[in-house]
Amino acid sequence: MLVRVLGAGAGGGFPQWNCTCRNCRLVREGAPGFTARTQSSLAVSRDGTDWVLLNASPDLRQQISAAPALSPRVADGLRNSPIKAVVLTNGDVDHMSGVINLREAQPFAIYATRRVLDVIAANSVFRILASDVVAREPLDLDVPTHLNGNGVDLGLDVEAFDVPGKIALYLEDEKAGPNFGTSTGDTVGLKISDPATGKAFVYIPGCSEIDDNVRKRLAGATHVFFDGTLYDDEEMIRAGLMNKSGPRMGHISMNGPGGSIAKLKDLGVGRKIYVHINNSNPVLDENSPERRAVEAAGWEVGYDGMEVRI
Repeated sequence: MLVRVLGAGAGGGFPQWNCTCRNCRLVREGAPGFTARTQSSLAVSRDGTDWVLLNASPDLRQQISAAPALSPRVADGLRNSPIKAVVLTNGDVDHMSGVINLREAQPFAIYATRRVLDVIAANSVFRILASDVVAREPLDLDVPTHLNGNGVDLGLDVEAFDVPGKIALYLEDEKAGPNFGTSTGDTVGLKISDPATGKAFVYIPGCSEIDDNVRKRLAGATHVFFDGTLYDDEEMIRAGLMNKSGPRMGHISMNGPGGSIAKLKDLGVGRKIYVHINNSNPVLDENSPERRAVEAAGWEVGYDGMEVRI
C-alpha cells in the first residue's frame, strides 16, 4: 500500500487565512523551520493507480493538483479520475466539504457511517453529487467493508470503529447536555488493510480520549496516523485564539499524562505520525523544544506530500 498525506493541517490549514499568531505570521514570512500545510486528508492506493481518499478537505482541489497520481489520465478519456472512493471519519467541515470538489458527474463512492451519511442527505448542497452517480455506502462499525468505486475493486478493506469525540461544531445542540448531542458513529477511526498481504494501518484524525477500545485498536499496529491537533489542552486559550480547551473541541493533546504521547507509549506501535495539526501547535516550529520532545518520544510530524509505503 502507498499512503500519501494530502494535508496535515487541522481546520483552516496552516497558515490559517485570518490568523496572525506567531506560527501563522512566521510561515507567511518564510521563516526557517516553518512549512505550510493544507487541511487534513490522506490518500491510499494498493497499486498506485486507483486511489481512495480518507476524508476530503476544503483544500482538495489544491491537493489533487499537487499529487500527479490523483490527476486524470489522458489515456482514460476526456473525463476520468483515479479517485474511486472517499471514506469519511466524521461530519466536520474540514473532513467532508471537500467532496464538492469532485462534482462534474464523476462517478465514485462515499463510505461513511449512517450518522454522517444522514448529514449529507440532509444538506441540499450535496445534491450536486447526484446519488445515481456518486454512491453512498454505509459503514457498520467493527465490520470490515471491501472498497469498490466506479466499478473498480480497490483491493482494500476498511473497518470503522468508534472513538471518543464530538459531533461536528455546526451540529452541536446545547440543549442536549454536555455532549452536545454526540452519538455513536459521529467520530470513527479507520483500519485500512490489504487482504492479499495482511498489511494494515490505522487512521484516527480526531479523538478526544484514548479509551480501552482505542488502545486495543492501536496495540501492535505497524503504522498509525493520529490526531495531532494540539500540543496541550489550553494552548488556544492561552494564545487568545479561542476560548475552548482540547477536550471541548473533541481532540486529545500530545503532551501531559493523558496525552497521546504518554497513552501510546507502551502499545508497541511501529511508526506514529501526527496529522490534523492546528496552526496554534508549537510543533509546527521545527526548532521548538516541543518539536524536539515529540520526536524524542518516537513520533513524526506529518506534512503535505509525505508518502509512506506499507
